[in-house]
Amino acid sequence: MLSESLLEKYRDLTSRYPTKRSALIPILLTTQEEMGYLTPESVRFISDYLKIPEIQVYEVITFYSMLRTTPVGKYHIQVCTNISCLLLGGEEIFEHISKRLGIKEGETTPDNLFSLVEVECLGACCNAPAMQINYKYHEDLSVQKVDKILDQLKQQG
Repeated sequence: MLSESLLEKYRDLTSRYPTKRSALIPILLTTQEEMGYLTPESVRFISDYLKIPEIQVYEVITFYSMLRTTPVGKYHIQVCTNISCLLLGGEEIFEHISKRLGIKEGETTPDNLFSLVEVECLGACCNAPAMQINYKYHEDLSVQKVDKILDQLKQQG
C-alpha cells in the first residue's frame, strides 16, 4: 500500500487533467521520486487507481528512460550516445565514466552512490555530448569536465 501523502498527490495530479489517465506520467514520476523506483506493486496500484491495464502503465515506463523499475544509485548517470553525442565523443564519455567508477551499463557502485546507463537521446543535440544526472543536464562534455562533476558529487556524498 502506498502512503497517504502519495495518494493525496495522486488526487491533486488527477484533478488537473480532464481524465485520470492523462495524469499517468506525473503520477509515475511522483511515485518514483518517493519510492526510488517503480515496483510491481506500485504499478499495480497505479493501474487500479487510473483504471487502466497494467500493460499500458508498463508501456509508458519502458518508453521513457527517466522511468525505472530497478533501484539506482543516489546519482543516476545517463549518458547520451545518439548521433550528435556519438560524433562528439559520447561513447568515450560513457567508457570513461564506466572505467572511473568501475561499473558497466546498468550497474551501481558498491556504495550505491552512482549508477550508469547509456540512453538513446537526451534531446541536447546542440550541446553534445551530454549526460543527465538525476534531473540535471550536463552538456558540452569533455573527460575533464566529467571528472570535475564526478568529484563534486563524490564530495557531496
